[in-house]
Amino acid sequence: MGYAAPVALAAGLISAAALPANAEDQMPIEITIGWAPPDITGVFKTATDFFQKSADEANQHGFNVTLITRSQTSPTAFAEQVANIEDMIQRGVDVIAVSPAEVATVTPALKRAREAGIPVIIVNLLEPIQGVDVNSYIGFDNSDGGRVSANAVADYFGAPGVLGSGDKVDVQPDTYLDLAFWNDLVSKESEADRANVKARGAIIEGVAGGFYSTERLKGFREVLEQFPGIEIVGNPCAGDWNREKGTRCAEDILQANPDNLDFIWAASNEMGLGAMLAANAQGRLETADDGPNTGDNKVAIFTNDVTPESVDRIAEGKMIAETTHGFADWGWFGTKFAVQLACGIDTPKTYDIRPRTVYKDNARNFYPEPKLEAIDWDSIHASCKKADK
Repeated sequence: MGYAAPVALAAGLISAAALPANAEDQMPIEITIGWAPPDITGVFKTATDFFQKSADEANQHGFNVTLITRSQTSPTAFAEQVANIEDMIQRGVDVIAVSPAEVATVTPALKRAREAGIPVIIVNLLEPIQGVDVNSYIGFDNSDGGRVSANAVADYFGAPGVLGSGDKVDVQPDTYLDLAFWNDLVSKESEADRANVKARGAIIEGVAGGFYSTERLKGFREVLEQFPGIEIVGNPCAGDWNREKGTRCAEDILQANPDNLDFIWAASNEMGLGAMLAANAQGRLETADDGPNTGDNKVAIFTNDVTPESVDRIAEGKMIAETTHGFADWGWFGTKFAVQLACGIDTPKTYDIRPRTVYKDNARNFYPEPKLEAIDWDSIHASCKKADK
């Protein structure tokens, strides 16, 4: 009996040590995120992939994050996006993240989500949505996206910078080629120097009259006003953010301009990839290795967005430059902010992803391994106040 008690006591201590100090605290924190993009291809596939990558990482640190993605069948199927948001409200998800196909269409549904006590994250937009208490915006200024693209066009055709035939600026591979970078270069040029930059181009826009397309075109045209030698021929062709329609737009543009067309700017890379395919099929694609040759029948392609596919084409020189809007960042930080909101943790009201230029020399900074800020999931877990923790 004198030996049995210590053995039993030791066994009890070992058994107790094998158990968590507080078993309830070790249970994963359940969080459901509803994600409603206007499309599931191209840039939105990239964003969705990184929503999931971020969730997968969170789930290695004490969370059980479930991502429910509901996309409409096309970027112009506005009513479907509203129905998808309504479905998420009915499901009682913890947070809803939305990239609005059109702001006015989804506003009533977003109001209902907030009335139901569900936090809302808006992705792809920084401009406040009137009448909706949005918890966090992750996005960029669409006008700035157009401005950065226009500066890349001007650079390629003779203005100073990193592209084409103008004076080259010495930059490091990780230099942030944002609007501030371009504005600084342009401010040092005389009006005469800017007038010497000459080219003829055409535009493929998104949904004609829509917010995103209007803003990007506004910024693009605003910069080109400083370069009177860059002429835009015809009216913008509406490609509805779609590759097939962008291809058709480019085919029409190329047919209407059999020679003396120097570039096409497409306001999104699905349309830009379509323009590249159309120009290449007709033997009219100007590559980065060709360099700018104005007045011939070769056409350089510029666009906006940046996805793994378009980075490959830029690295190959088949597209000259593209303005990134940070789609990996959307998903990576979208999940982070959603988890913070569900946990009752203070979250930035806005997260500005400044548009910047991607070209052949820096393309691999973006994909296949984009450089993203690490997330301290352990600290978020420790601070989480979610009721079912």
